[in-house]
Amino acid sequence: MAGNSFGTLFRLSTFGESHGEALGGIIDGCPAGIELDIEAIIKEMQRRKPGQSSIVTQRKEEDEVQFLSGIFEGVTTGTPIGFIIPNTNQKSNDYSHIKDTYRPSHADYVYEKKYGIRDYRGGGRSSARETASRVVAGAVAKQIIPQIKINAFVSAVGEITLDKPYQEIDFSKIESNAVRCPDLELAIKMEEHIKEIKKQGDTVGGVVTCVIQNVPIGLGEPVFDKLHAELGKAMLSINAVKGFEFGSGFNGAKMKGSEHNDSFNEDGTTKTNLSGGIQGGISNGMDIYFKVAFKPVATLLQKQEVLDNKGNLIEQQGKGRHDPCVVPRAVPIVEAMAALVLADFYLLSKTYL
Repeated sequence: MAGNSFGTLFRLSTFGESHGEALGGIIDGCPAGIELDIEAIIKEMQRRKPGQSSIVTQRKEEDEVQFLSGIFEGVTTGTPIGFIIPNTNQKSNDYSHIKDTYRPSHADYVYEKKYGIRDYRGGGRSSARETASRVVAGAVAKQIIPQIKINAFVSAVGEITLDKPYQEIDFSKIESNAVRCPDLELAIKMEEHIKEIKKQGDTVGGVVTCVIQNVPIGLGEPVFDKLHAELGKAMLSINAVKGFEFGSGFNGAKMKGSEHNDSFNEDGTTKTNLSGGIQGGISNGMDIYFKVAFKPVATLLQKQEVLDNKGNLIEQQGKGRHDPCVVPRAVPIVEAMAALVLADFYLLSKTYL
């Protein structure tokens, strides 16, 4: 199977399945001499882990990271950083009913047709549990670029949307509630909506907004390796993501050039930032901001029509422990993938070296 690695100089390769012995990864290209804050890595894992509130999957995993190489006395050595995250709360029998069936909007059918085999336990390699390894690497990447600040938050759950410009948002409130929405009044409405959807055995989608500040000028390349193209690839590689837009996004298509152009200030900054901090594929020093759209979770705890491996359409009800809405736990994943992209371009550009 190809496609298990991400990045150029700062490169992550992941391995493991949802219900295997462990997940893990190898980080290659991390510079030597970085004193890692292990507590910061643990904190990021706690933000992503299952079972953290009543509105996420109740699978109980501590997601403790065991580093195997590349770190000596708390400092990176420049060699590959190997790590594992043991799976300690597998309930594989929860998935025995889908051994011979394919769930709608899951990877079940296409995976088996492509590879001739699949691990049906929680989706195997296709499970969003794989993102735990990304969060470890993202937490390391953040420590390579500590000057750059990355803040993601939930800006929509279903039709409930936070419409404030990010400049009016207090990022310190993101972690103050289970939804990770910085508007506390909206957060209550979002949480109530998720709980109601969960009672119905249904699921709901949402949007995560990410703001990246203190980005130096010059990250990204002007042709295929544009900064926004790599950010888009990173976000679209996350499970359940169906859309990515940065800067003015689709609203920019409705504007005239005279409205959309970001006029310069004398110091090279711009009066507006509809470009979203990136011009010609290269960071311009302004804030980078983008939105990531997540679909509703495909596993429903209610009856729906599925396809079996004999070509019959049958009725089946989902079982097991699943998120009714992924966006609260997706926030640290979005930040991690953004950090991987920025750390990679930082090393490529040698801006701070």
